[in-house]
Amino acid sequence: MHKNKVSFTCRLILYIMAGLPALFPLRAISQNTPMDAPSIASLRNRVKEVSQQTTTISCDFIQEKEMNMISEKIISRGKFYLKKEKKLRWEYLSPFAYLIIINNDKIYIRDEEKINQISLKSNKIFLEINRIILGSIQGTLLTDEQNFSASFFETPASWMVRLKTLAPQLKESLSEIVIWFDRKDVTVTRIEINEAGGDFTRISFSAKRLNQPIADEMFTVR
Repeated sequence: MHKNKVSFTCRLILYIMAGLPALFPLRAISQNTPMDAPSIASLRNRVKEVSQQTTTISCDFIQEKEMNMISEKIISRGKFYLKKEKKLRWEYLSPFAYLIIINNDKIYIRDEEKINQISLKSNKIFLEINRIILGSIQGTLLTDEQNFSASFFETPASWMVRLKTLAPQLKESLSEIVIWFDRKDVTVTRIEINEAGGDFTRISFSAKRLNQPIADEMFTVR
């Protein structure tokens, strides 16, 4: 159980993302209306503007994981914090306690009483992880045409961006990321991650608080 828990969380870090949050499975895309070029350009600009104006994000999250090897869905709950420029905290509270922190060039993972530290500068894989996490939450992946092919859709309540993986090094493990943005405040409300092997992760964000003070101590591990 301990080994599965660590493996599951490491995969989450690799494919997010961004400690940040929405997708539907492919069968649901047909329910959304494709966006035209002017609407896409407008959305990209609005996401960029909101990201530039947002210094902190804190919210609750529910994560649902579907794995080919397990018949039951794995549901986790916790807290998410983001502080510019490079501070991110994923805190899992149930069904087990688990903590992931990215602070500038370091990643800290606390599993029960054990703490692991990884340098982003010396580890290209985790450097890419960090880029994908922050890019998902801050919207920069919408213009990352080198690594993703983006398709844009809309519903009365949301905008949905489907990012199909192009980069060979990502394609081996990640099929696509789909991000949902709330029309009210242009923030990410949900992320779904489709892995190349068929596993699926949905992260839904709620009780979002923007630009509220977050102490730097939240991004340290003790």
